[in-house]
Amino acid sequence: MAENAAKRLKTSDGGVTIGTHNGHFHADEALAVHMLRQLPTYASASLVRTRDPALLATCHTVVDVGGEYDAAQNRYDHHQRTFTTTFPGRPTKLSSAGLVFLHFGKALVAQRLNQGEDSEDVGVVWRKLYESFIEALDAHDNGISAYDPDSLAAAGVEKRFSDGGFNLGAVVGRLNANWNEPSPSDPVEAQAAEDARFEKASKRMGEEFDLDLTYYTSAWLPARAVVQAAYAKRHEYDPQGRVMVLEGQSVPWKDHLYTLEEEQKTEDQDKVLYVLYAEKPTPDAKWRIQAVPVTKDSFQSRKALPEPWRGARDEALDGITGVPGGVFVHASGFIGGNKTFEGAKAMADKACSF
Repeated sequence: MAENAAKRLKTSDGGVTIGTHNGHFHADEALAVHMLRQLPTYASASLVRTRDPALLATCHTVVDVGGEYDAAQNRYDHHQRTFTTTFPGRPTKLSSAGLVFLHFGKALVAQRLNQGEDSEDVGVVWRKLYESFIEALDAHDNGISAYDPDSLAAAGVEKRFSDGGFNLGAVVGRLNANWNEPSPSDPVEAQAAEDARFEKASKRMGEEFDLDLTYYTSAWLPARAVVQAAYAKRHEYDPQGRVMVLEGQSVPWKDHLYTLEEEQKTEDQDKVLYVLYAEKPTPDAKWRIQAVPVTKDSFQSRKALPEPWRGARDEALDGITGVPGGVFVHASGFIGGNKTFEGAKAMADKACSF
């Protein structure tokens, strides 16, 4: 288990140096270096990129090189044959990004939330950030596919088009020099040019990580309490709890809903089918009714709005549903709207029993 970062970090009079390997760089060590630099101890740390063991031995902290994982000595390599460490509760073997986040991630979150590392909120965001951001980098660096290749082949699933390398690993890969780009003949100048590219990659990875850290601490986490309250009241709107109402302002609800249902072991027949929320936090706001997806990123709904309603608008929609104030229902049936809460609630009631 990760230690409290603040207790372990010590600096020498000569300052702090982070070491990583030179040559072709990857997303994991680029992010690992960025994350360390966000902590006070490493804020002005110098960076050494080398594979020379003697130079690495002089570094305060070493990531992604050196053949050693020893948190007590601030050594975070994952390339050893015997390395099998994973994040708590997750199956993916860690890369240097995952190792640094395992040991320093709580400090990063705590710093942003201005809470102690042992607080519940810090733990919740720490786990969420790993699952939503870091784990994909760990898998990419360790050559782990998101889907089992054999299962895909057995099912006859083939890609319909190239995804163009739209992932952070590919973005960082493109920041390396091309094979035929000219390089300074002087080794010192050549290394400096390569290091400059790495710094650009680390900054790029850091921008994405910081955006996620900001989102999960300032938007996603506050939404958790709102969804918890709405989930607790859902039986007031439907005897089976199939309709959840976000009172006041709409918030990101999907992650929290699935987590609550899992934690409370909700039976399939009692799971939320529709979520109602106002378009904006004003008394005259129109209301939306959204069908809950089968999974967070799925285009398939647990129970889409009735087929006869789909694609209809305004008075035509009123005539089909028998509910006044209709605004629209999307052609796929995943979302609709009404001018009032009462209208949206009536639509939900009818959709549940359709």
